[in-house]
Amino acid sequence: MQLELKEFLRMINIHVQILLIILLWNSDCQIIPRIEECGLSCSQGVHCKSKPSSDIFNSFCHDAPTSLSSTILKSMKISTVIKCVQGSPCSLHLNIKGSLSLDENIRGLEICSLSLDTQQSQCTNVRFARKKSKMLNGKKVQVQFNCFEVNVAQHIYVTMKTVPNYCDVKMSQEYYVEDCKNSDVGKYIPACLAGKLDYNVERARKIISVNVSNFLRDQDYYVRLCHKWFTCEDVGQFAVIKGKDTLKSVSLKYSQLLPCLCIEGWLAVPDARRIQLCPFENDTKVLWDNIVYNPATQTLAWEPACPVLVTVNLCRLTKSNDHCEDIQNSSKHFPEKVKYSRVDTHPRLCMKFTTKQGSWVKCPFAHGEFPAWKMRTAAVADQIQVFFTSQTKAHFSVLVCNKTQLASCDSLGMHHSVSAGDSVSITMSQEMCGSTICIQGWRTDVDYSVPLQICDIHCGFRGHTYGNGSPAKAMTHRMKSMHSLH
Repeated sequence: MQLELKEFLRMINIHVQILLIILLWNSDCQIIPRIEECGLSCSQGVHCKSKPSSDIFNSFCHDAPTSLSSTILKSMKISTVIKCVQGSPCSLHLNIKGSLSLDENIRGLEICSLSLDTQQSQCTNVRFARKKSKMLNGKKVQVQFNCFEVNVAQHIYVTMKTVPNYCDVKMSQEYYVEDCKNSDVGKYIPACLAGKLDYNVERARKIISVNVSNFLRDQDYYVRLCHKWFTCEDVGQFAVIKGKDTLKSVSLKYSQLLPCLCIEGWLAVPDARRIQLCPFENDTKVLWDNIVYNPATQTLAWEPACPVLVTVNLCRLTKSNDHCEDIQNSSKHFPEKVKYSRVDTHPRLCMKFTTKQGSWVKCPFAHGEFPAWKMRTAAVADQIQVFFTSQTKAHFSVLVCNKTQLASCDSLGMHHSVSAGDSVSITMSQEMCGSTICIQGWRTDVDYSVPLQICDIHCGFRGHTYGNGSPAKAMTHRMKSMHSLH
């Protein structure tokens, strides 16, 4: 029973989705009637005329006569028409159809539309010829008015009241004007004719030249550069292409070619549709340069100049400089700003940025502006001495490990703590000396440190001699390689 119910609900959900798709498709493809003139029309045999209404007294209602039915207003339907007159831009108008029963107590209708977006209203007063209305008392009359001009995608509130205004005798309805997705609106209404933008970049002069086409030639046109975040924020002032100008192009200065730098254009008409061109959105490489280190707080920070889907990690650059291993617990996803506190300033500590386009590694300490610590070893008999040097006060930990893989080194003993300028001795058995054995050291007084490894340890044991017969000498290994370690 439960399975049948689930299947039934699933089928209903599918049918609802299909119905919504059909409705949305129909709204975009719906044909909007075109008119050349707007006006008022009433049922045959009924004489009526209209004039703009500003009668404030009709805002107040009166008690209706007992003989007047509250359902005297029968219906109200709203649609959109496109008014196109040769030589002028097309415009959108409300087409309001209402029906009522004529009554000797009614002199006419007041029809009003209120934009819920701008709070602007427009009203008209429809009057019936008195003699005719008395003769046609009780007759159902159709009224059609289509002179209220509206804008694309406006939210409208329409009311129809009697004149005089009788309380509780009123009809109202909300209505959404079609947007530019509708084929007729997109084709004929200037606000939807966003134009076509072509551009050319002069990098030496830091200028973007923009050419505009496919828009109403007698209308002014605005072009600007903007940084696209949640909205497109101004970058300098916008330029105006005059409708009378024969050359439909402008030059705009920029400071930096960022991936969020867009060219935006729109007609100089109210509620005009805007077109955006963001030609540099895949050029994210420039974003990774904005890395800042604060020595006082030991904080490494990066803040994007543009919004970008990116994963940020601290990583350890290998000796060959062709791979950077992620440092544990340093990953941050789609951040507005990245901050790492108490960071080691070693040249091999880097930041890795990963997007859909690939990965980029930036090493802010690679140029030697900040002091770096060093580790070296010396083999004396069955002991390995480990020395740490640093220009600043620092604490370290060191251990012997077996490097079985590139990114891992398994500990073979206990950790030893040591401070900069001091050394620690580690006892090594002959079995512990070999090509995969490493001495690993790292800073413990910071949250993010790069482990250094000295591998292929050659131990000097008592009684062991080299080929020339001389006793084994202590061999010193300075840090020459660095490998990632998780």
